[in-house]
Amino acid sequence: MTPLQSPKSGHASRRMLLFSLFFWPLFVCGATVLFYLVFPPARLNLLVMGVDSRGSEGYVARTDSMMLVGANPSQLRLSLLGLSRELFIEVPGYGTQQINVVNVLGEQDAAGNGPLLLAASINAGFGIQVDRYLRLDFDAFIALVDAVGGVTVDVEKRIVDDLYPDGAGGYQVVTFEPGVQELNGERALMYARTRHTDDDYARAARQQQIISGLLTRLRNPLRWPGAWLAFNQHVDTNLTLGDMLALGPTAILNIGRYERLVINRDYIVGTAAGHPMPDYEKITPWLAGRFVD
Repeated sequence: MTPLQSPKSGHASRRMLLFSLFFWPLFVCGATVLFYLVFPPARLNLLVMGVDSRGSEGYVARTDSMMLVGANPSQLRLSLLGLSRELFIEVPGYGTQQINVVNVLGEQDAAGNGPLLLAASINAGFGIQVDRYLRLDFDAFIALVDAVGGVTVDVEKRIVDDLYPDGAGGYQVVTFEPGVQELNGERALMYARTRHTDDDYARAARQQQIISGLLTRLRNPLRWPGAWLAFNQHVDTNLTLGDMLALGPTAILNIGRYERLVINRDYIVGTAAGHPMPDYEKITPWLAGRFVD
């Protein structure tokens, strides 16, 4: 027969249980972060590509958005480099091309070659070694944003787009008022795509806002299962689970402090044909320590 416990011993047991439930996860997280800081993973450069299509249309499509995410765990540094689709770059085997058609050129050569050709072009021009890619279409974008409960963005000025595609061959009016607001997947896609109020360079900055908002939502572990499910079902990537674990602490610990640059009119030069190309000489100093050693 088990001896009866005194009320005092019962209270002590409950306190010990509460202590364990509260402090054990903190201890594990703290130990993980400490190990991460002492033995940081290698630098990882991730190419994020948003293609102008939906699931049934496949990946032989132009890239509506492009961004490089640079994680430097040894410095706990995460950087975002926005690439406007208006830019022209040198593409191995294809000469000078507008950057948003590189994925199409690669896919026409062989299925799955689009990200590889764009990565090779970025490496040739910027000197950035792209380690992994992440490619998603409109449906994947919406599913991922909705899976984390939406994103929070601060709209700097009023946006009215009278020429936003309605998905049926026509147009619709899209409006965003200034201020901090929550966007679901469909609205976040509109915010990331709209460009008729300003230009594609401003749109690239809005896309960085969305990525930052997504990573902020992932600070809550309760959102991880839904995000992982949407990620597995909708996203084309060669990221491994190990890569994600390497990226995670750097992204989470730097929320609100991401270093961001959009290659806009301040960072381009014109060619004889009138094409805007990156001003590599001006951009290279910013890449040091963020995307290259």
